[in-house]
Amino acid sequence: MTPSARVQAAIEILDLVVAAAKSNGAPADRIVGEWFRSRRFAGSGDRRAVRDLVYAAIRNCGEVPASGRAAMVSVAQSDPMLAALFDGSRHAPEPIAADEPVAAQGVAPRWLETALAASGIVGAEAAALLDRAPLDIRVNALKADRATLALPLAGQPIVAPQGLRFPSGTQVEQWPAFLDGAIEVQDGGSQLICAALAAQPGETVVDLCAGAGGKTLALAAQMENRGTLIACDTDRGRLARLGPRAVRAGAIVSETVLLNPGDEAASLAPWQGRADAVLVDAPCSGSGTWRRNPEARWRLAEAQLARLEALQAHILDLATTLVRPGGRIVYATCSLLDREGAGQAAGFLFRHPLWHSEPLSLGAGTSRGPGLRLTPLSDSTDGFFIARFATA
Repeated sequence: MTPSARVQAAIEILDLVVAAAKSNGAPADRIVGEWFRSRRFAGSGDRRAVRDLVYAAIRNCGEVPASGRAAMVSVAQSDPMLAALFDGSRHAPEPIAADEPVAAQGVAPRWLETALAASGIVGAEAAALLDRAPLDIRVNALKADRATLALPLAGQPIVAPQGLRFPSGTQVEQWPAFLDGAIEVQDGGSQLICAALAAQPGETVVDLCAGAGGKTLALAAQMENRGTLIACDTDRGRLARLGPRAVRAGAIVSETVLLNPGDEAASLAPWQGRADAVLVDAPCSGSGTWRRNPEARWRLAEAQLARLEALQAHILDLATTLVRPGGRIVYATCSLLDREGAGQAAGFLFRHPLWHSEPLSLGAGTSRGPGLRLTPLSDSTDGFFIARFATA
């Protein structure tokens, strides 16, 4: 592909990404992959260059652009070499007209930028949400140790006890250590959430929003496969992926529980009042993960955020029914909005006066309300809010 043809390809893909964002369709990475699967003529260099153009345009546009071309023209405004590729040649985009639509630059849609600003995320902190993220792994302590594990590349130790960092795009999934279950891909901030729970061998621990089980596996390693570990979720497909992952990791998960939304208490009845610790990694806006999924900010609506807030409060209230006297809850969201973080935690303490927040010392994060906040700029992790609650 010529450089100009790569720009046109990126525009075509961006049209699909914009349409998917408006209709809650496939994510951008899947759209890019499917586009190239039907175009075998594109080599690896073409795929990499087009993908970089697509994501540069996505990161550049705060509001959902009118079209892929409007998004790419916006990038070209500050890149004369890119603008010159709009030359109208074969397989190239038409020259840029003086009066054609140009997508607005920004961190996020205006209402969302306002919400971030109200949460103290402005300037460089806001801009860092759209940087390219590194790749973090967690060394599985059931099979190996960070200090002695030999890997094809030397990773940089991070604050998380078994965490290592590699450049973005490192193909760790092809390494023998990954195939053998000695390492898992997991952001350093996610690893610190598990550190906050501090699950101990012999305890009864409930991962209430387990998803595909990344944190469940980390908790199993903390517990040294001794105790009772329960993984719960409302998504059957995601929960089903935990089983094979646990086998590969050598992790013992005592039981998986598929929850019926709105009637979770019935499925959790056997565990009421029995848990030493409950992890609530709640569904959220995902604003802390935009480095990995930048088009996600185009998909979020204010009404959806309100529904997420209500769901978070519901799950936190549910968690209190599972904890024995003297037990603990860790609440976390991959969001930088106070409505889902510090505000949600404060609301929990107001509704449950017998509970109190506990200080966290994770080697990263800054105080935010009753908990800690991690940000890409300050902590080099995805964005998270983490709080730990305890009852007498």
